[in-house]
Amino acid sequence: MPPAMGDSRVSVVVITWQRREEALACLGRLRELPEQPHVVLVDNGSADGTADAVRERFPEVEVVALPENLGAVGRNIGVRRTSTPYVAFCDDDTWWSPGDLSRAADVLDDCPRLALVNARIVVEPSGAEDPIVTELRDSPVPAPDWLPGPALGSFLAGASVVRRDAFVRAGGFSERLWLGGEEELLATDLIAAGWELCYLEELTVHHRASRLRDSTHRRRVGLRNTLWFTWLRRPLVPAVRRTLFLARTVPRDRTSLLGAVDAVRGLGWLLADRRPRPAVVEARLGRLDEAQRRSTARRYVG
Repeated sequence: MPPAMGDSRVSVVVITWQRREEALACLGRLRELPEQPHVVLVDNGSADGTADAVRERFPEVEVVALPENLGAVGRNIGVRRTSTPYVAFCDDDTWWSPGDLSRAADVLDDCPRLALVNARIVVEPSGAEDPIVTELRDSPVPAPDWLPGPALGSFLAGASVVRRDAFVRAGGFSERLWLGGEEELLATDLIAAGWELCYLEELTVHHRASRLRDSTHRRRVGLRNTLWFTWLRRPLVPAVRRTLFLARTVPRDRTSLLGAVDAVRGLGWLLADRRPRPAVVEARLGRLDEAQRRSTARRYVG
């Protein structure tokens, strides 16, 4: 490791729930980064002693212990505890490569209309690229000439660095969506506000998927959130088309049924909060539909 240089431009927000050992391992890796970022760990109501263990082993980490699991909203709370112009997100089973936080800050410094950069994701311990990387690298979203990488229509929160001001102005992650595909709504709102998002090949996030996860519940919530986003921000015809595609392709099982029922239960607030994205944004991001239909990394299985 190179000597600690420090970089005052970037903080890191980590969210965790019931993964004490993984959270400790994540923080240990963050502490070794040459950027020496200020780290905020938001514990989403863990009952396994995570918050106390982090305070004891990493006194320099700012710990926010929530009384309940707020999902991705924990990131909003963490961002409010930072004062740096840029904030990197990190899940308790991901970590950033040394020097990449500074590289992200350099790019964001150079591109004042860029709200977010998404890193390449490497699956550990194999070292293989996550299947989603191909979609990020080959994104069909039109990009302005000044953008340093492929333009994106959405992003992976645990592998991104955001411009704090843009994130806060957009309202952060939705309380309604909780966790699971929550990025799509925020991404659309950022783009509609005039910001750009991009993929940067030179940034790397490592992901060792936790074994402590409920894949069935994640699929249920992910399907619900996809439907909610579709009817919150897509115009009528694309919304119907996407809904019919999901109805044809998701597994015909109890989990899919429950996800659809959950989505219908939100009909009242969906109608009240529905704001289809502007036509110019829909025309630009509508190109993602075909790529998502072909995707092998977006299957609602588990």
